[in-house]
Amino acid sequence: MIVDVDVIVVGAGPAGLLLAGDLARAGVSCAVFERRSGRSGLTRAFGVHARTLEQLDARGMADELVASGTPVARLRFFAGAALDLSRLPSRFPYVLVTPQYQTERVLEQRARRAGADIRHGSEVTGLTRHPDAVEVTVRQDGKPDRVVRAGWIVGADGMRSTVRQALGMPFPGRPVVRSVMLAEVRLTQPPPDTLTLASTGDAFALIAPFGDGWYRVIAWHRRNQPPEDAPVSLDDVREVTRQAFGSDYGMHDPRWMSRFHSEERQVPRYRDGRVLLAGDAAHVHSPAGGLGMNTCIQDAANLGWKLAATVQGWASPGLLDTYHSERYPVGRQVLRDSGAVLRLFTVPPALVAARNVLASAATTIPFVAKRLAAEISGVSISYPAPPGAHPLAGKRVADLPLADGRRLYQALRDGRFLLAASPGALPADATSGYRDRVDAAPVARACGTVTLIRPDAYIAWAAAANAAITPQIRGCLARWCGSPAHPAAGRTGPGLRLPRI
Repeated sequence: MIVDVDVIVVGAGPAGLLLAGDLARAGVSCAVFERRSGRSGLTRAFGVHARTLEQLDARGMADELVASGTPVARLRFFAGAALDLSRLPSRFPYVLVTPQYQTERVLEQRARRAGADIRHGSEVTGLTRHPDAVEVTVRQDGKPDRVVRAGWIVGADGMRSTVRQALGMPFPGRPVVRSVMLAEVRLTQPPPDTLTLASTGDAFALIAPFGDGWYRVIAWHRRNQPPEDAPVSLDDVREVTRQAFGSDYGMHDPRWMSRFHSEERQVPRYRDGRVLLAGDAAHVHSPAGGLGMNTCIQDAANLGWKLAATVQGWASPGLLDTYHSERYPVGRQVLRDSGAVLRLFTVPPALVAARNVLASAATTIPFVAKRLAAEISGVSISYPAPPGAHPLAGKRVADLPLADGRRLYQALRDGRFLLAASPGALPADATSGYRDRVDAAPVARACGTVTLIRPDAYIAWAAAANAAITPQIRGCLARWCGSPAHPAAGRTGPGLRLPRI
């Protein structure tokens, strides 16, 4: 069967856009179909955590995004309890408060520059699978439907994913909170903290700035939970905010208000043959902790290089299946963590005092606070390593200074594996024919360890440098990279592009 494009991505949210950019950068032809006619000026997510910023840094986008928002190094919770992020082992020791449309803007610009074909106003209405390809039916702005063929398809089309439903895949889980009010408003008096949160047991509210004079307000009241389609008034939002904070900060001029309910769901598998699911199509959870968009982006960072390797024929056996085995447990943990935070936010009034004591203890006991900060920021995420592997295998790699003056994450921007070692640690013949290697700066020497770093900034393989290491290095390059020569050497630049529909 002749295919029109290597990969179809359904959905141009953060996961779909980062994935499209990674595929196009690798020379894989990619078409993105998005039902919306354009990027929305409204937003749901507004927090970008450290590990997500590191992934964007490894693609050259982090500094631009940071300039659009407000870094927050202390997350204040209940009764004065605050989580300190300033000591995270990252170039980004904070959560960045910026509206989701800013994140989508930088992701889309990068994807288009790399050659991804992004079609807004294009709705996927059907999916047919064949042994060697996938077909989707696309409806674009009222024009006649068209069938587009691809070798692979990724559903990144949200909680109500058309792709997931076409597979008939279950989405087990349950609703956890309903009738949460969202509003984007202006304030006469800005709150004292950048991120302002309070909960009385009956009333919960959060206020976050977008940096352009607009504020996101999330408000919920235990004793006032009308149906999701009930209209929201500014007076409703003001009243709950006053109950939570003692003030509504002069809230006025709303540009958008809505209600939503939050669910906890996860698909049983992220891959079904030539169809994969990413982001909210694979897992949804409460917004508590601001983990949703971050988990979606990190799904795409894990999947992109593996799918490119599979399309281009240099993937090791079973590589694409590790997308599920690595990301499913992360999604499951996010459901647990965000659910736990949500339950703390919404405890009954009788338990508020105990909740406040628990929050204070968790954020002041050093080892507990450090673990919480690492979990919420994503820097503690690691992937399973095979038995007998070096302790570093599967771990996030630090952004080490390199001997040539760059940082490691700058060297990752080509989207290729990197072999990293201290200067002089490798025998001369260990990397013959392999050009993607870097030397760590002398201050970054780690006991002569040699590491092979994946394109998503995790360590694929590590070993102590010694005179007998050459066979190990060449074996690991053959396993992970297809051959000692770089796997992408034979195919660069954007591939096929669809004719205009």
